[in-house]
Amino acid sequence: MTTTPPTATTLRTTPPRERTLHLNAFLMTTGHHEASWRLPDSDPEAGTDIDHYINLAQTAERGGFDSIFFADSPSLRAEVGRRPAGNLEPLTLLSALSVATKRIGLIATASASYNSPYNLARRFSSIDHISRGRVGWNVVTTAGSDAARNFGLDERPAHQTRYERAEEFLEVVQGLWQSWDADAVIADKATGVWGDDEKVNAIDHEGRFFKVAGPLNIPRSPQVYPLIVQAGSSESGKELAAKFAEAVFTAHQWLDEAAAFAADVKDRARRYGRNPEHVKILPGIVPVIGATEAEARAKDDELDRLIRPEFALAQLAQTLRVSPDALALDRQLPADLPDEDEIEGAKSRYTLIVDLARREGLTARELIGRLGGGRGHRTVAGTPEQIADAIEEWFDAGAADGFNIMPPALPSGLDDFVDTVVPILTERGLFRHDYETTTLRGHYGLPVPGPRNSGESSSGQSTPGEPTPGRPTPGQPDRDDEDTATTISEVA
Repeated sequence: MTTTPPTATTLRTTPPRERTLHLNAFLMTTGHHEASWRLPDSDPEAGTDIDHYINLAQTAERGGFDSIFFADSPSLRAEVGRRPAGNLEPLTLLSALSVATKRIGLIATASASYNSPYNLARRFSSIDHISRGRVGWNVVTTAGSDAARNFGLDERPAHQTRYERAEEFLEVVQGLWQSWDADAVIADKATGVWGDDEKVNAIDHEGRFFKVAGPLNIPRSPQVYPLIVQAGSSESGKELAAKFAEAVFTAHQWLDEAAAFAADVKDRARRYGRNPEHVKILPGIVPVIGATEAEARAKDDELDRLIRPEFALAQLAQTLRVSPDALALDRQLPADLPDEDEIEGAKSRYTLIVDLARREGLTARELIGRLGGGRGHRTVAGTPEQIADAIEEWFDAGAADGFNIMPPALPSGLDDFVDTVVPILTERGLFRHDYETTTLRGHYGLPVPGPRNSGESSSGQSTPGEPTPGRPTPGQPDRDDEDTATTISEVA
């Protein structure tokens, strides 16, 4: 079941706008719809096939996407009987994709609850070097209890504790990423001096959760540190985003609530002394595309028919923190569900799902259909023009700086979007014709971070997206070369 798209409009050409869209492709095995693996042309084992992901990354790059993104959790994320489960570790995957692509940004999820700052800082800095400045980090606190039991804990830490740890984690890794000055590497063969010891500094951090001396054991990377992405929409999540995030992945069903969320996060960022335009809001959208609206709805209906209700009902019960016996497929949700304050994991997603069911009077069966495509993200079925209209409406209303594109089936859904929707967005002046920069920060119009303890990234050091001063400029591919290279989880 889907949102009704705006009335279709004809293709129109408009001059480029002062403000243009950012597009991120959220890639998940066979697609975001939980039954996508059952389609005739799907590969049920695509989740561990590197060629599958290379193809997707190159398709997104052909469409000019700012970035691709992979969700992750340090535990098995789904019942293996229900849908494909078990995926490649995303940082390892980004290493492979960084040499199979040239311009597109590469974003991976990693948990601040189940990693150490030093090791994670080193891994992201390494990939930023390998990709020549194209990496981003989706910071999560990991809501599930299963992950805690994989790390010697009987239960997950409390919601507030996880976010407090994440804040200190970010402070530590940002210090490590800036522990090498931009001109620390001299590489003077004549004098035999490779680097300046005075420009490589310890951070000597001691806090509630971490004690880290530093410095990092790898020189400063092209972006200094990765684009910071955050996906929680709870109060704690919005505060973390306001302090640190440069892109926010979020889920909304209704325009008014999406616009209010965007304004709230940007206002919080302003109160922390940050430029609110340096916090990009990207709601998720699941586009089901057809040559006609009827064809698109038929595709959507086909996917919904392939859902196994018994599996989906058990998952819904787990999300709602109730016994499966408390839910009946053809009845509305029970009246006595827990309040958000009682939820320790994925608070904002819980509230979105309950509000969706209450506002529209959905039965459990109908709610399962609404959640099957995007787990609470907005699904829009229609023609390419109607999909573009839906994107333009939210963008112009200030509800989004761009979108997390979540194809219901892969690779077909991404092919459809790149081949039919992107040209419309470009013709309308909503999206650029080609890459204009070489780094992920550049694609998002963000400056290189300034010196440590300087607060907001300093655009005085360099223009948005340029490599770190003192570092070699990453090679920009020739046009001839460019033509050849053209996940239920911890996310919004």
